[in-house]
Amino acid sequence: MKLNYIPYRGAAPALQDLLSGNIDFMFDHVANALPHVKAGKIKAYAVTAPTRLSQMPDIPTVDEAGLPNLHVSIWFGLWAPKGTPKAAIAKLNSAVKDALADPAVRKTLDELAQVIPPVDKQSPEALAAHQKAEIEKWWPIVKAANIKID
Repeated sequence: MKLNYIPYRGAAPALQDLLSGNIDFMFDHVANALPHVKAGKIKAYAVTAPTRLSQMPDIPTVDEAGLPNLHVSIWFGLWAPKGTPKAAIAKLNSAVKDALADPAVRKTLDELAQVIPPVDKQSPEALAAHQKAEIEKWWPIVKAANIKID
């Protein structure tokens, strides 16, 4: 099948076009799509993860759907301006770790199918290593496809 790339100014307008039938297919963040899948408004064909979602175990992985290793994750991090004092970064990191340990926060994030990194991965150094690994993973693909920012 040949897919047409349609640039949108964000996921919300694209999702609106999917819901209204203006487009047939899109890749979206699970937190955006999950409520619409649960309501039966859209169909999820696969998750771009190596394992199924606990929130929707009937949705196959891309590996099971015939697209092996098309693993894509959306992740979040906090950055501070260069030169931010280490004490300020440590205080911010401690607050984030405390928030991610809170049962109510964990429950909400789980309901949104968000994966909370293990505690040993909740540090500025771990975030830097993850970002570096993501760049190393995706940069060759971006370069080979000659993708440019419009």
